[in-house]
Amino acid sequence: MEIIKLKPLSVCDTNSYIVSSQKQNAALIDAPADADYILRVLEKRGLTLKKILLTHGHFDHVGAVADLAEATGCRVYIHRLDIDKLSTDTDGLLINFFRVRGLRLYDGAVAVDDGDILTLDELEFDVVHTPGHTSGSVCYILDDVMFSGDTIFARSVGRTDMPDGDYRKLMNSMEIIKDLGGNLRILPGHMEETTLDKERRFNPYLL
Repeated sequence: MEIIKLKPLSVCDTNSYIVSSQKQNAALIDAPADADYILRVLEKRGLTLKKILLTHGHFDHVGAVADLAEATGCRVYIHRLDIDKLSTDTDGLLINFFRVRGLRLYDGAVAVDDGDILTLDELEFDVVHTPGHTSGSVCYILDDVMFSGDTIFARSVGRTDMPDGDYRKLMNSMEIIKDLGGNLRILPGHMEETTLDKERRFNPYLL
């Protein structure tokens, strides 16, 4: 397994990650923007994109989904409570909130739910439903790595003041994350990576 962090993408400087299997197949965690750049990275590494795993349905995490799916035929996964954001719910997608132009909607995603396991060759991604930033926000756990999207950041958490945000639900999700076993490496949707032990010690939302 190799994890490749892509350069920050979209107007929100969103993180996304390519995870490759031993067979050179790849899963992309979030698809913020610039499908051409992502495809170039995949080609340079000799990887075939098989799956896009979305942490939630905001525009800055899904902007390249339609183009990547069209170019590669990959499958796209998102929590069932956020799936409409990709195809019809433009308020939930935030394209009006941020005055985004030219984003292509996508209606071919597969709905996932808490406790699901998504497999790619030897890789197994556990789906953990962590609502609050959006109703369908999830974290994906692969071995000792958690891709947290906009649920938790280093010393902070995702916003809840936008459409479909809920602070109470986010605090419940923090309890779920706090109780996860081990010292997971946390790869978030924005800013630098951290670890679960560091957040248990220093993140005011986990104290």
